[in-house]
Amino acid sequence: MKMKNACIELNITDTNLKAGLIYLQEMIEFPDPNLADDEGLLAQGGELSPEFLLSAYCQGIYPWFCEGEPILWWSPNPRMLLFPDKFKLRKSLAQVIRRNTFELKVDTAFREVITACSQIPRPAQDETWITKDIIGAYVKLHELGFAHSFESYFEGKLVGGLYGLSIGNCFFGESMFFTKTDASKVALYHLVQFALKHNFSFIDAQQNTGHLKSLGAEEIPRKDFLKMLEKSIRKDTLQGKWTYLLKC
Repeated sequence: MKMKNACIELNITDTNLKAGLIYLQEMIEFPDPNLADDEGLLAQGGELSPEFLLSAYCQGIYPWFCEGEPILWWSPNPRMLLFPDKFKLRKSLAQVIRRNTFELKVDTAFREVITACSQIPRPAQDETWITKDIIGAYVKLHELGFAHSFESYFEGKLVGGLYGLSIGNCFFGESMFFTKTDASKVALYHLVQFALKHNFSFIDAQQNTGHLKSLGAEEIPRKDFLKMLEKSIRKDTLQGKWTYLLKC
């Protein structure tokens, strides 16, 4: 991962008050995401506390770094978003869902899902960005009711899933995994159904992947994404453990 000399060192003591999330009494002020180039590297340093992470996501920024590196904060341009009403349900996936091949659960195995995501080999990646510190930080967000997991089970065994966090009426997808074909797609399908039910504006996929594009995700200019985000985070946050009833 390249780090540009222009990135800004964050000062943990630089905070200011901002209305919005019930949990956040103070919003950590990050540099303007529009200062970053298209690759998105914006700042380094700081910490992985709930306050830092929630502040970052509220400003369209997320951490991405490898073990041994300083914490790096990103806001790429364009941004990959999946609008729930534009999700493309492929015929083959629809058949899997109709057959109830997988049992779907929500927020019952968050640590197991994020740990599994950290262990899945990724093309052109020698090491994972989901470090032990990242796992610990997002498990804390899960305990606080901001981070969530959608899980696919086959014969009682966890075989796929995804995790991310939700602020306002949007969901920030972080990673997914599968050990059985279609397991992560089924989890994503049910996340989309949950998002539709609760009138979520978008699911943030961060960066372009052919897989998500095939399912309906699209690239949005960063400036447009930030405008949508500003409106979305002002909505009520579904904080706490999520429950989801499957349609019969």
